Amino acid sequence: MHHRTAVAGFAGALALSALTIPVAAQADDYSGDIKITKVVVNGGKDIVLGTTEVKTFTIAVTAADDSGIEVGNTFPIMGRTPLPNGDYYGLVIPDDIAGTCVDQSATTTTCTWVLTMNPRIDTQDNTTAGTWTVSAHALANDGDYISKDSAAKAKVLRNSRLTVNATPEPVKKNKTITVKGALTRANWETYKYAGYTKQPVKLQFKKKGTSSYKTLKTVTTDSKGNLKTTTKATADGYFRYSFAGTSTTPAVASTADFVDVK
Repeated sequence: MHHRTAVAGFAGALALSALTIPVAAQADDYSGDIKITKVVVNGGKDIVLGTTEVKTFTIAVTAADDSGIEVGNTFPIMGRTPLPNGDYYGLVIPDDIAGTCVDQSATTTTCTWVLTMNPRIDTQDNTTAGTWTVSAHALANDGDYISKDSAAKAKVLRNSRLTVNATPEPVKKNKTITVKGALTRANWETYKYAGYTKQPVKLQFKKKGTSSYKTLKTVTTDSKGNLKTTTKATADGYFRYSFAGTSTTPAVASTADFVDVK
């Protein structure tokens, strides 16, 4: 059985550290002219989790104040987008709360932290796929502080896989071939891959000697995530399936299957 732990904002997380930044849960709080100017999660890329592998990523927070930023008192926390009552599902904090800080100028500092997510612990269940919120906090040398409850957003997605198989091979020119495949994605409750049903997937073809794929048609996965369609074999080339992705699952393309046309 899977249990989700609701974290009442980020105030509870602050109790885990020795940091002294004043924080108001579920609301931005600040004093003075300090600002958080930029937050980058995973280099701007989605965080994609499978069923077993632990994902390591970074969060970089840039803060500025006329007195400079106090190193060691800036940090981020990431949680699932809050519920209507303000609670969060899931909570991810840096492995080393101090992070690595670099002064950009006398007033501006960028700190970077390494975080990890385990699909068997942090995601808790499939409903946590989607948008997560990063809360960022900083303290200036003159005592100014800021706690920004929604400093950035990040997508945490269920990894996807896609296969293709075109038959028969070889085939006579203009004869019909059958192209099968399957679209699956990580299930964070069973820790296995399962079919992604009723999803549009493009069948694409790249003629031998050319560099780009052309879409032939769109095929919808069945109740088990399987794909099956037919098309004419007009020339030697490569067939593949391509999935555009959804709000919880990343885009993916299958490897290419070469068909020799006689």
